[in-house]
This record gives sequence, structure tokens and C-alpha cells, in this order.
Amino acid sequence: MLFALICKDKPGHLQTRLDARPDHVAFLDGLNAEKKLAFAGPFLDADGKPEGTLAVFDVADRAEAEAIAAADPYAKAGLFESVDIRPWNWVFNKPAAA
Repeated sequence: MLFALICKDKPGHLQTRLDARPDHVAFLDGLNAEKKLAFAGPFLDADGKPEGTLAVFDVADRAEAEAIAAADPYAKAGLFESVDIRPWNWVFNKPAAA
């Protein structure tokens, strides 16, 4: 089942994001290798700087999505002001359907 992780960064925490990014990328690489990451990337502010995260996980249930979200190095670094985890249905342009 797909779950969207929608996170908003705390204001003024760009350096926190930059410092944690190598570990975050390695974490997502691991999820990708396990076929649990559908896609991910940052939301951008008006200046093109990252200010949040959108990641979609293909996991068994909400509990697994919550565990992944909590284990993310960005979350552990205290980057996020808010985190929303929602079930998601990929309807259009799904690569597996192509």
C-alpha cells in the first residue's frame, strides 16, 4: 500500500537539512533498494530552496510508514515542523502501468 509522507521544515532550519542530507540520502537509497520507496523529493520555497519533503512509500501498512518516517535522519535531526502520513492512490502516470 502506498503512503505519502508530507513534511514541512521548521523555519530557519535549512542548515539542519543540509547537515543531515547525506544520511537522509543514504536512508532513502536503502529504502529504494528494498523496493519500499516509490519516489521522493523536497518542496521548494519561492527562492528555490528546500522547505519540506514529499516521499511516497510502498509498504505493508500505516505502522510501517510511521516507523520509516520516524527513522528518517531528517526527523531524527528535528528538521520537521509537521509530518503528515496519508494513504495514497497512484492513478495517473504510474511507471508500473506504462
